[in-house]
Amino acid sequence: MSLKRQGQILTELRLLGSCAITDLAARLGVTTETIRRTVKPLLATGELVHFHGGLMLPPTEDEPPFQRRLAHNALPKRDVAALVLGLVKDGDALILDNGTTTTYVADALRARAKLVVVTNSAQIASRLAGHANNRVFMAGGELAGDDAAAFGPPVIKFMRQFDVKAAILSTAGINWRGDFVDFHMHEAEFARAAMARAEEAWFVADASKFGREAPVRVCPLHEADLLITNAPPAREFVTLCAEANTQLLFGGG
Repeated sequence: MSLKRQGQILTELRLLGSCAITDLAARLGVTTETIRRTVKPLLATGELVHFHGGLMLPPTEDEPPFQRRLAHNALPKRDVAALVLGLVKDGDALILDNGTTTTYVADALRARAKLVVVTNSAQIASRLAGHANNRVFMAGGELAGDDAAAFGPPVIKFMRQFDVKAAILSTAGINWRGDFVDFHMHEAEFARAAMARAEEAWFVADASKFGREAPVRVCPLHEADLLITNAPPAREFVTLCAEANTQLLFGGG
């Protein structure tokens, strides 16, 4: 039974990438103590990696960094994507930036049809182009080797041709000063250019991004129309959103 349960756990994590121990226990119909007991040999042999409150598969040396980031917090990102799907109708025009959460959003949006999607991400373009009568416009420029995303002046110039319903944007963090922040200047520039062409700016972030710092300021909280996350944030952040007049949409965690 223990070996069978180990196999079930590995199967779940290959699907999810990472998962909280409580969620894993619920999916398998066992207690959290059973999960912790079962995975001890897998942790000892390096087949699994433990992080605070959860488990994940170890990264492989030949796996691109973007794919490792995509697997991290996979379940919360899917929950965020499901919330976005509920806001998008067939035929909507959208901008999606390059990010792991927006990649999950692109996967979810395959349930819609006749979308007009502008993106700088080859990952996102490949998921939506040629599907359900979508029209996908890929911003051109120098592609990053890690994630096949385009950045630079040609991308910003390309964006000025479009007017869309919503810019759906990822973020590296949302600090307690009320700023969306990122690690790279070019990603912040793309986000600001996308917001300028959209009726509304929707930021998508799993709960791990709250209180996280990064060196590049994208924009203050009040410039976002909507912040979509997978779980209720801390009370202090709810207050920040209310003061900024930014709508907060979250799942049950």
